[in-house]
Amino acid sequence: MARFVQPLPPPDDPYAGDRFLRLWLDRQLGGTGHALAKARLTDLAADVVGPLRAAHADAEAHPPELVRYDPWGARVDRIDTSAGWQAQRAAAARHAVVALPYLDETRGTWGAATRIVQHALLHLYGPESATFSCPVAMADGAAALLSRADVGRDVRDAWLPRLLSTDPDTAITSGQWMTESQGGSDLARSSTVARRDGQRWLLTGEKWFCSAADSAMAVALARPDGAGPGSRSLVPFVVPRYADGANSGAPAPGVTVHRLKDKLGTRALPTAEIGLTDAAAVPLGDPGQPGLVRAMSLVVITRLHNAAAAAGGMRRGLDYAIAYAKARHVAGGLLFDSPLHRATLATLAVDAAGAFVLAGHAFALLGRVEVGSDPAAAAELRLVAPLAKLATGRLAVSSASEYVECFGGAGYVEDTGVPRLLRDAQVLPIWEGTTNVLALDALRAVARDDAATPVVARVAAAADLARGLSPAVADALAATARDLGNRLTEAAADPTSDRVVAGARGLALRTAYALTAALLVEQAADRDELAETAARLWTRRWLRGEDIAIDAANYADVLC
Repeated sequence: MARFVQPLPPPDDPYAGDRFLRLWLDRQLGGTGHALAKARLTDLAADVVGPLRAAHADAEAHPPELVRYDPWGARVDRIDTSAGWQAQRAAAARHAVVALPYLDETRGTWGAATRIVQHALLHLYGPESATFSCPVAMADGAAALLSRADVGRDVRDAWLPRLLSTDPDTAITSGQWMTESQGGSDLARSSTVARRDGQRWLLTGEKWFCSAADSAMAVALARPDGAGPGSRSLVPFVVPRYADGANSGAPAPGVTVHRLKDKLGTRALPTAEIGLTDAAAVPLGDPGQPGLVRAMSLVVITRLHNAAAAAGGMRRGLDYAIAYAKARHVAGGLLFDSPLHRATLATLAVDAAGAFVLAGHAFALLGRVEVGSDPAAAAELRLVAPLAKLATGRLAVSSASEYVECFGGAGYVEDTGVPRLLRDAQVLPIWEGTTNVLALDALRAVARDDAATPVVARVAAAADLARGLSPAVADALAATARDLGNRLTEAAADPTSDRVVAGARGLALRTAYALTAALLVEQAADRDELAETAARLWTRRWLRGEDIAIDAANYADVLC
């Protein structure tokens, strides 16, 4: 008897096969704007389903290695990475995944919406990039920081053009060296010091979690000599990783790679513990002035990339689960035809749509801040950035767990690649702040910046917009807007009370879910049946706490 082998057909093209993405781009960019982006998106999608999928597998199969000494005993601290990792690096540059929002040409084409096009590129590129999406995120954050008017021209000219290069031979990425073992998210406990030595600045300290440790540069936080305690007096510095300032070679003097991290997931990504001993660095901005507010330019960007990675991973996991269900026969029929499995997949599709629009809204706000200096967008982004990151991170983990289960036993076998979905997703609620840390950040935005007002107003406006779509959705949004208005006002009045702090996570998630429902309604208002279905089911699932399985199964062909 022949041995049965279950084939797994590849999922659809991630651009042409994702109707929700294309309809969303139509609304965000208009027909003309989307048409102008189509060639970029089509080219990237073709790379993803071809060489980049193979590069992803190669990078995961050959994780980075730390070579401490050369054959003659010289300390080199070289991080060797695979051909697949290098292919991902080249593709990120070639497709302008970092550079797009900064280029005069693309800003001239899409204006503030250039960030929306970038979100779409990340949605295609990130899920099978072997987590090269992480150095992409940090390179974008470093570029935003270097673009600030209060950063010196010399340091900007030395590093920014290479971060934004679309030539793989010259493009670089950036690491981020902020976390220290005694502090973690508590930056006030950072002990890395910066001292002046003539015209140079030298950094000394221990950085515990340094992502993309093979990058040509890093942004590190340090406390200048004489600066006061606390986090606000920390200053961001550029630290060259290599002596020649290029992508590889001898380490810069004073930079020691102690070890690579053995992590739960993101194993193709080199993450290290790095010691600094009088390592040369250049301050980003005036080192005599508190610098944490400058560093937040970077953090906002990386939080948005985290949300994009969550949404992209959810969608790609769904694509694989659907492809498998349409090939797998159980109980005499296709798995996809089982009402129970259709309900599972369609519910996951609702969550993926919600995560995508929430992340996309954050990118849209960022574009309006960068291109139009829009104060209303800046106020809303102050709250939306942590909300998007925390909500999508949690959704990504729960969805990844379901995707593993969708494959049965094969989902638990490393050779299939499916377990990576869950292992890699788990970093998303942790990097750039855990759910609790971000919930407190959201609380500060509500109390200090009145950031809740535009978000609640958007939810209330969506309630009016939904009247013609679904009275039930409209009623739920109106009730939620009233409730959130009251709860956020109470939180802003006494943000440090035990009661408010203890409830910060629940309030942040509730606000994020309500905003997502509003965004789906806005998309649905353009006669988008897919978004309307997602809006109705999302509202029932996340605002009213209802079981949507039966309706989800009935609408699986629309949602999946």
